[in-house]
Amino acid sequence: MFSSMIAIGFGLFLLTGAYFGSKAGSKISLWMGLASAFLVFGAVWITQSQYQTGWMILKGVSLLLTCVFLTRLLKTKKFMPSGMLLTLTVLFFIFSLSR
Repeated sequence: MFSSMIAIGFGLFLLTGAYFGSKAGSKISLWMGLASAFLVFGAVWITQSQYQTGWMILKGVSLLLTCVFLTRLLKTKKFMPSGMLLTLTVLFFIFSLSR
């Protein structure tokens, strides 16, 4: 139950990022944030019946987002927002590896 709450928090974090990305004028951030959050919420739902499958999806999504945010950080060399997003996504990925 606690693990699912952390995953839901990560999904809410992605929704928040989508909102602020759209406020900054980035439609790509909006759509990618919504898609990522949808995948996370869907994976949490899947964990209710197929625990390992849901967590495999969560690991994949967080690994993909880690790559995206690392690429953005290396490109822009600015911590905000990509460095912050990278840090939180890596922390979630490490957490998901323990599941």
